[in-house]
Amino acid sequence: MLNLGETIHSMTPQFLSRRQFLGKASAAAILTKQLSLSKLTGESNAGENGDSKGTDEKLIEEKSIWGHGDFKYRAVKDWGKLDPKETPVMNCHEMVIDSKGRILMLTDDVHNNIIVYSKDGTLLETWGSRWPGGHGLSLSKEGDEEFLFIVDCGWYFGKDGKEVWNRQSGTVTKTTLDGEVVFTIGHPQTIGIYDEGQTFMPTEVAVAPNGDFYVADGYGSDFVLQYDRRGRYIRKFGGHDNSDKKHNLHNAHGIATDLRDPENPVLICTSRNENCFKRFTMDGRYLDTIPLPGAYPCRPVIAGENLYAAISWSNEEGVGPRLDDSGFVVVLDKENRVVSAPGGIEPVYENDELKPLYQDGDLFRHCHDVCVDDDENLYVCQWNSGKTYPIKLERIKPKVEES
Repeated sequence: MLNLGETIHSMTPQFLSRRQFLGKASAAAILTKQLSLSKLTGESNAGENGDSKGTDEKLIEEKSIWGHGDFKYRAVKDWGKLDPKETPVMNCHEMVIDSKGRILMLTDDVHNNIIVYSKDGTLLETWGSRWPGGHGLSLSKEGDEEFLFIVDCGWYFGKDGKEVWNRQSGTVTKTTLDGEVVFTIGHPQTIGIYDEGQTFMPTEVAVAPNGDFYVADGYGSDFVLQYDRRGRYIRKFGGHDNSDKKHNLHNAHGIATDLRDPENPVLICTSRNENCFKRFTMDGRYLDTIPLPGAYPCRPVIAGENLYAAISWSNEEGVGPRLDDSGFVVVLDKENRVVSAPGGIEPVYENDELKPLYQDGDLFRHCHDVCVDDDENLYVCQWNSGKTYPIKLERIKPKVEES
């Protein structure tokens, strides 16, 4: 157990990065500085002691448009802001939109794991208290019914009020939209898929058209595990020990089913520590890599012809050390080329290769997910950002030139 409470200063609270903990695999506390909430959002950053930081309205006025090319956005600073005493969040991890247009968000605060918004940011309801490591949220449509896959990654905050992160094996739970549990998937060791000692700390689920679902063990052993719609194991792929290293995954933080070509559905898997996505067939055969140099992506999100992703960190000017309290969003076209990076520098290709990306501005801190509505507006979740609520990016439609 790591106790960060003794190292916290009242004006600069510190948190331990989960991935840094796993990467070092030691008891040494690697601290990530917690800054005040992004100036651009205009929200206060109330901490445990109720202190808050001011806002910089001048900055809001000077930098109101984010993104590049045809994918530019206006930040909506107050969308989804709630009373933290009544509806608290620890980290805002992921969001989905159901068929009624409701936006469901997963947080790891067990007072209200699921927060349900209307499109205008009004709170509709909350539920859930069983996922202290609530991390991944995916929507599954089965006929006229919709279900959620809620992934608890195993990281959870201590109950003693101190700044302590703990970890345990994770779970995958299928629920109805109002939280009734359908089934839960536990450690693969229980069915002989993992050996004793292999870690299972899943981060994400993707659902195939036939109901099969794929579990990304992104904080554990980096396998992708395929199950049928009833939760029966089929196969696994990825991990670290393939003879062809291209098949390996390193921090398989996210996964999505890509149906943009209906005749050739594929899986897109995050390999965050390699700064890329990797594409696989639905039965786990490696296809190719989508490089994102300088960027540490979370899950891929498919909407229309585009792929969107939250970037949780960037390197200093794209090639230097990884920067804490950084992040942005990327938008890729149907050819999987980056066409916009709200909160980051403009993407540039030279000799058909993407130059390193990095943060530009103070809009985001550790983006964790992107949710896209029918109007192509974006809702961006963040973790380790001072217990902030999501930021909405309102799409600015490109002007149509008259002939």
